[in-house]
Amino acid sequence: MEAKTCNESRVIRTSRIFPNDVNNHNTLFGGKLMSDMDMVASISATRHSRTECVTASTDSVDFLIPITPENSVCFESFVTYTGSSSMEVFVKIIAESLLNSDRKIAATAFFTFVALDENGKPTKVPGVIPETEEEKSFMKPVRKELRSAKNTGNIVKNLRGILQQKNRGNKTKQRPLKSPLFYYFSNKNTCASYGLSSKLSNVSLACHS
Repeated sequence: MEAKTCNESRVIRTSRIFPNDVNNHNTLFGGKLMSDMDMVASISATRHSRTECVTASTDSVDFLIPITPENSVCFESFVTYTGSSSMEVFVKIIAESLLNSDRKIAATAFFTFVALDENGKPTKVPGVIPETEEEKSFMKPVRKELRSAKNTGNIVKNLRGILQQKNRGNKTKQRPLKSPLFYYFSNKNTCASYGLSSKLSNVSLACHS
């Protein structure tokens, strides 16, 4: 079975926020966001395996900032790792202000899917080939650290700090982030576009085209 690149399973979807999507705080329902994340992740899993798939687990769902009706919501997902019949899919959410083009990472999550054959039994899936630094940062050695509760907490804390500082326009130098998730923030062009130091971050603020 021939391995596939992460890009072959990549899904990008952009949508708007409407009144029936928000809660009493006038922000997007977390449950609505999770449902949409699961949907795009399932497409990535099916594209990779070309079989029916079921969601096995949802890991490391982190809501980083609220999403408001003034934002568009960009979902990006791709398969990051595979087992014999399982696939791990990473999903990131980019909230963009439609009035001033400001983009923020609103949420991230990992989903695990199992591929099924025509009898509903687990079936083998192709391996995955990472090509970019972003994709390589999610391979097996990194995944183990990402799934550590302690490290995940540090990731969220550091990410929130960066976003809060960026929103305040504070240019005080931050110490480098040590978590491997922030290899995902290391695209220099992306960081420069959004005022982030590539030394600080490794999650991209732009959905890929």
